[in-house]
Amino acid sequence: MSRLVSDQVAVSGTGVPGLLVVDLVVHADARGWFKENWQRATMVAAGLPDFGPVQHSVAYNAAAGVTRGFHAEPWDKLVSVAHGKVFGAWVDLREGPTFGRVHTQVVDEHTAVFVPRGVANAYQTLTPGTVYSYLVNDHWSPRASYPMVNLADPDIGVDWPIPLEEAVVSDKDRAHPALAQVDPVPAPRTLVLGATGQLGKALLGVLPGAVPVTREELDLADPGSVARFDFTGVDVVVNAAAHTGVDAAETPEGRRQAWAVNATGVAALARAGLAHRFTLVHYSTDYVFDGTAEAYDEDAPPAPLSVYGAAKAAGDLAVSVLPAHYLIRTSWVVGDGPNFVATMADLAARGASPKVVADQVGRLTYTTDLAAGTAHLLATGAPYGTYNLTGTGEPASWADIAKAVFTALGADPGRVTETTTAAYTAGSPGPVAPRPARSVLTLDKITGTGFTPTDHRTGLTAYLARRARHDQEGQ
Repeated sequence: MSRLVSDQVAVSGTGVPGLLVVDLVVHADARGWFKENWQRATMVAAGLPDFGPVQHSVAYNAAAGVTRGFHAEPWDKLVSVAHGKVFGAWVDLREGPTFGRVHTQVVDEHTAVFVPRGVANAYQTLTPGTVYSYLVNDHWSPRASYPMVNLADPDIGVDWPIPLEEAVVSDKDRAHPALAQVDPVPAPRTLVLGATGQLGKALLGVLPGAVPVTREELDLADPGSVARFDFTGVDVVVNAAAHTGVDAAETPEGRRQAWAVNATGVAALARAGLAHRFTLVHYSTDYVFDGTAEAYDEDAPPAPLSVYGAAKAAGDLAVSVLPAHYLIRTSWVVGDGPNFVATMADLAARGASPKVVADQVGRLTYTTDLAAGTAHLLATGAPYGTYNLTGTGEPASWADIAKAVFTALGADPGRVTETTTAAYTAGSPGPVAPRPARSVLTLDKITGTGFTPTDHRTGLTAYLARRARHDQEGQ
């Protein structure tokens, strides 16, 4: 049983995942006692979830032996006692290996218990005149439905201090079904927006049970679509959708589309995250910077050069005010779909001799790393905030990478001609967005969580091998 301590409280785990016992400090003297029953900063620092209570309820029982439950209400709650003493019992009704696991605990003014949704709770008063209270993070409704279990079920096997035949139990609670008749509470859902893209495909491969959401179901270009979407039962939304037409965004219509999806739509998603209390994972880009620094850390102020970069920076700011968020900033993404490396591989195979810019420097990021890093942050409960995530290793120019692709495929790297961005874009028939000249992001923060991305140069060989196998399987 783990135990974290911060200032005035200590938080301990139990055999039921997420069910936490809080030891409270009670200040007593001849006049009585005082305690901080809910102190957000201290309790969160000690390990309690920042569960966002919206309602405070108080129950009074005149006699000892009043017994209520088992009820698995659809919200999280923090239960404590203001006067007297209760015997609490909790049974896990969530689907998974801990379904049916039980924890019992005496609760008095020195103790509080955090009960996650899906865990059924029952309480028996041990003293007359007991008053207990609970904070919940959703408003009670008479229409709320939730599973219930019989207090006397032998499969649960609670040894009640006051036998149930002597206790005060409502007829409704006595009639609850046995554990074997209860349908487990479904696990919270993870949604992936943009699931058909390079990153979305990789995310579905590493987030078990993640549900892909199509643009028809939720269109980021339409804030009303986000507002209407049913987020019931969702605890994580991974937004891999974006308007990525960097040059097209410099046109009047493209500008509107880029801002609608990358800024306004993301702000609507952040508002939904606040209202429905889900964790939002969102992906940012090196284009929010001007490329004049040697490297950019997570706290570097945005200074975008392009419409695309400005719209992404605006979306980042909207996400950053959401308490539960991971903003993952990346660059030069390579995955299962059209990308620079795939284009160079095709040119090498065709015997072409491309001109490639040599004055833009950065590191490749493989979607396998982006997806794995995302899963790592979620699984480990890393602190919320912004994380840079790119490939590791020595930065390179696009021309360097093109030559490495040619070399890896047995083609002559000398066929790649280096050029400048200005020369490459001269005479372009349409608008060309300015690019940051240097897109190097520091990685200390993500590696500090225990995740180290692939070296972007050595990973190139593995990526090209996977691509070749995929092409062979498709023939």
